[in-house]
Amino acid sequence: MALLAVAWLQVRQAALLRQAVEVADDDAVLLVYQAETEYLRLRDEWSRSIDPRRVLDTAALQLRYDIWISRVGLLHNERIARILADETEFAETLLRMDRFIRRADVVFGAQDGRPPGRDDLLELEPELMALGQEIHGLSLRAAHHVGEQIARRNATVQHHNMIGIGLTVSLSALTLAFALLALRQMRQLDRRRAALEELAEHLRQARRDAEAASEAKSAFLANMSHEIRTPFHGLLGMLSLLRETGLNQQQVGYLRTATESADHLLAILNDILDMSQLESGRMVLTSTPVELRALLRDVEALMRPQAHAKSLALHIAADPGLPERVLCDATRVKQVLFNLLSNAIKFSDRGAVVLDVQARDGEGAPELLFNVTDQGIGIDEATLGTLFHRFVQGDSSRSRRHGGTGLGLEISRNLARLMGGDITVTSQPGKGSCFRFRMPLKPVAAGVAVRPQLGEAPPPPRPLRVLVAEDHFVNRQYMGALLERLGHAAVFAANGREAVEAVLAAAAQPFDIVLMDLHMPEMDGIAATRAIRAMPDPSAATVPVVVLTADAFTETRDRCLVAGMNDFLTKPVSPQKLAASLRRFFGSTGAGDFPPEPAPVAPPGTADDSPPLIDRTAMDLALQAMPRERLAALVHSFLDQGPQLVQRLRAAVRDAQPLELRVNAHAARGAALNLGLAALASTAETLHEGATHLPAHEIARHVQRFEDLLPATRDAAIAAGLPQPADAAAV
Repeated sequence: MALLAVAWLQVRQAALLRQAVEVADDDAVLLVYQAETEYLRLRDEWSRSIDPRRVLDTAALQLRYDIWISRVGLLHNERIARILADETEFAETLLRMDRFIRRADVVFGAQDGRPPGRDDLLELEPELMALGQEIHGLSLRAAHHVGEQIARRNATVQHHNMIGIGLTVSLSALTLAFALLALRQMRQLDRRRAALEELAEHLRQARRDAEAASEAKSAFLANMSHEIRTPFHGLLGMLSLLRETGLNQQQVGYLRTATESADHLLAILNDILDMSQLESGRMVLTSTPVELRALLRDVEALMRPQAHAKSLALHIAADPGLPERVLCDATRVKQVLFNLLSNAIKFSDRGAVVLDVQARDGEGAPELLFNVTDQGIGIDEATLGTLFHRFVQGDSSRSRRHGGTGLGLEISRNLARLMGGDITVTSQPGKGSCFRFRMPLKPVAAGVAVRPQLGEAPPPPRPLRVLVAEDHFVNRQYMGALLERLGHAAVFAANGREAVEAVLAAAAQPFDIVLMDLHMPEMDGIAATRAIRAMPDPSAATVPVVVLTADAFTETRDRCLVAGMNDFLTKPVSPQKLAASLRRFFGSTGAGDFPPEPAPVAPPGTADDSPPLIDRTAMDLALQAMPRERLAALVHSFLDQGPQLVQRLRAAVRDAQPLELRVNAHAARGAALNLGLAALASTAETLHEGATHLPAHEIARHVQRFEDLLPATRDAAIAAGLPQPADAAAV
């Protein structure tokens, strides 16, 4: 409180001192003095001008007169009026000067351009001379006022200095008191530190004793686990051989029960061995390059039967930005994921279990994040605090129903920490739980060989049911040809609203994946994806959604991923890109092998550095997915619709509808990119990007260029070996 009072007093004194300085009117005296000085100079020049013995210098007189008028004008301000507010002569003197100036202005600013004569000056001289005494008195009064103000300011500064000295003395006394108090506290801290050091030494000794006991226990458990597992594997082998002998139905039932009990006992022994190895520090991770998506397929293949047995949906999603290969211990990563997914399935009776894999920026290094989410019974706050403790189960009643040793989560978290990560959990009773397993993300370069994993063989190929949401008819036909070439069935929707309705209506035969265009009328791809993710049916809400767009900006990709989309394909969509995206979700899908996607080849330059009419690379990619006749039909169908598109573009320009212009230009750009029509795609991109900021005449020029490119592009397509279909040519 004392320091606060001192601080307040210091602030107040500083404010008073600042106010005393700010209100100083020293410059006011200077203005009055300058006005008097210029008056005297004007008077001297006036006297010389009316002297008949001298030559009349009107320019010099005019200069002295103008300067004096400017100085008198400066006296018309609030500060001087405030200084001399009590001086009635100030206003009268200022009024006389203004009256003289008005009369003199008539002489010095004659309408006929005639300079002032001696007679005019002689007439005004008495009045000018009469102002001298009054102006001098005004200057004296202003100086006297400012002198008084300086005296008051000096008194204020002196008072402030006295208070500062008093505050310094007070602060010195307070500092001395604080120093004495600090010395007393330091002595007490020394005594407490000595006591704590003694206690810490006792605790270290107790810790060493406990660690020795724990190591002895871990060694005993490890040895016993090995001793038990050796005959136990022999038992499992004999049971397996017994299964091949001729058994009746009752004996088969007995053998199944014995095998299930043995498997359960083996899992317990494995948990005990892992726990003992973790405690003793003898567990060593074996990190090798691993195909991340192949690892996820292995996990899904093992866990899906468990989910199917309980009528649960199991969805595994991977961030498209994840590297194909990572460096990790695949066996231990699978062990953690198996445990988390097994618990999620065990404690769920409805809904879906979702494993979502993402990459994120951790503390100083990127991390791989596995989110396991369920809609089960959830965990209360009290149980969350002890969930990762040994022999603790999530729910006692469920534990008795489903069994379990209570070691799985502790082992999983210890493994995660051994990998340099951790496991955390959030949960609400009755709503489900979310376990987050994070570990360092260590990408592996593409040239590094990957060690084959047990069970890495992809699932049997199967045709997929694909929903294609695309507003442009050419793009729909193009995507249909690609999917047909890959061996999949396509269902089409012309906009986002139709796509949402199609997903809702497909409950009996759900889609395996949705290919969603980003820019569509009525409802765009992002809004449609959000509507799908909000559906009550878990199988529909978690269907993979892959965005199709000609916009490859990072901001667009981020918006799509935030909206719930799973992958990102930029147009032109080549067969290789589409097949690779489907493999990321479904492994091998029975697609035919395509040659590697050719590297982009720089087109031959033109005089104005404009893109070529035909992109040979994109056309070759399209020809890998469909016959030349079909591609020719698509190209000429697109060009036939060009005039109608030009009319819509011009209508949008005429009606000042930039959004309509962007939608039509974006659709045309995507179709042109897929078909390899580079010049049309470039012009459509210019219209799309400039719809909101280019002037109308500039947009109209690009629309005209688009129209002019249509016949030239048709000729180039025919020259490239894409003849116009016979029925179209006849028309």
